[in-house]
Amino acid sequence: MRTVLLTASAAFLALATPALADPLADQVRADMPSLMTIYRDLHANPELSMQEVKSAAKLAAEAKKLGFDVTTGVGKTGVVAVMKNGPGPVLLIRADMDGLPVIEQTGLAFASKVRGTSMAGVESGVMHACGHDTHMTAWIGVARRLAAMKDRWSGTLVMIGQPGEEIGTGAKAMLDDGLYTRFPKPTHALAFHDSAGLPAGVVGYSVGPALANVDSVDILVKGIGGHGAYPHTTKDPIVLASRIVTALQTLVSREVDPQEPAVVTVGSFHAGAKHNIISDEATLLLTVRSYTDETRKILLDGIRRIVEGEAIAAGMPKDRMPIVTHKMGEYTPATYNTDKLTADTAALLTSRFGAERVLKTKPVMGGEDFSRFHLADKSIESMIFWVGGVPQAQWDKANGDPAKLPSLHSPFWAPEAEAVISTATEGLVTGALGVLGKK
Repeated sequence: MRTVLLTASAAFLALATPALADPLADQVRADMPSLMTIYRDLHANPELSMQEVKSAAKLAAEAKKLGFDVTTGVGKTGVVAVMKNGPGPVLLIRADMDGLPVIEQTGLAFASKVRGTSMAGVESGVMHACGHDTHMTAWIGVARRLAAMKDRWSGTLVMIGQPGEEIGTGAKAMLDDGLYTRFPKPTHALAFHDSAGLPAGVVGYSVGPALANVDSVDILVKGIGGHGAYPHTTKDPIVLASRIVTALQTLVSREVDPQEPAVVTVGSFHAGAKHNIISDEATLLLTVRSYTDETRKILLDGIRRIVEGEAIAAGMPKDRMPIVTHKMGEYTPATYNTDKLTADTAALLTSRFGAERVLKTKPVMGGEDFSRFHLADKSIESMIFWVGGVPQAQWDKANGDPAKLPSLHSPFWAPEAEAVISTATEGLVTGALGVLGKK
């Protein structure tokens, strides 16, 4: 831990102390006042998934001013901005646009006061609690820099503002709406995500798996209800559901290779309405995480087997067997960083920022539908990297322990936006020149 803290401190010093003159860094630095104005506006005006009309319009307007050929309404609210600049590779750069149904509690002067209603009909506060406002702002910064550097690269740049990442449907919606047929098909894809587990301005990347498969599973446990004083006349679904919860824990501990990451979490258990009534059903909501197709199959098949087995052991009649619903509409496939693009980009980032600011990190069990752009055609090289957002004072106070800090999706998450945006802008431009740059 001490080594991590020393590394983080060194990284922050490197960020805070410019070295020799650097045209790209100087240009980004000069653009930061304008970008921060855009960031504060985006932060104060978040929009829920698949409702990102105003956010998309802001990205589209910026791209049009720079000479991109811009199309809106792709995959409902997505933006595609294309700049052709001679022969060469086709690079896709993505920013996701949606906020979350979270009531902001950061105390920022430009904190969101927006309220909205989700596609599921739930009304709530809305906040950029996952940092997509920094993603969109850096997207604009990258577009500005690459439009001004056309003499240094050749090929086609496809910059997309993607809706619906938080519900796992936006990338698929854009692909289904012809992203790879109506527009130039990419040979490479790049993106970044802000991180609540790294100091501000520190870059993290993984080789191979970067984020997990995410599956949602609902289990409706049926029973035979009755009076709580006469349990022998009932089949208690709460007892059965409790057995299922306990047995599910053996999937990871006893059926998956200990060296293969996997998660089965029961995030919700609902049953009953009164002290003395045995209800006739209980509902379990599960999130299931894995990196490989093989492990994913073990977990999903195992859930069905355990549910059925426990119901039989409880003496549940055939017409009252539990119903397992795999919610494929909420499935997000694992995100994979391809070898060559990741190695090349990591080397370029290290050369730009220094080894103290570019760290090889472990994959995480979060999900990201950026994965779909590679999976739609596995010949496409792909990489997503992290940019730390934790203010240095908070990092030091927590002794570098992310568990003591606000996480992504927290109502208190307030990244050091200037460090995230400037680092991400420089990083994505550097990665883009690695793909498109004139040799």
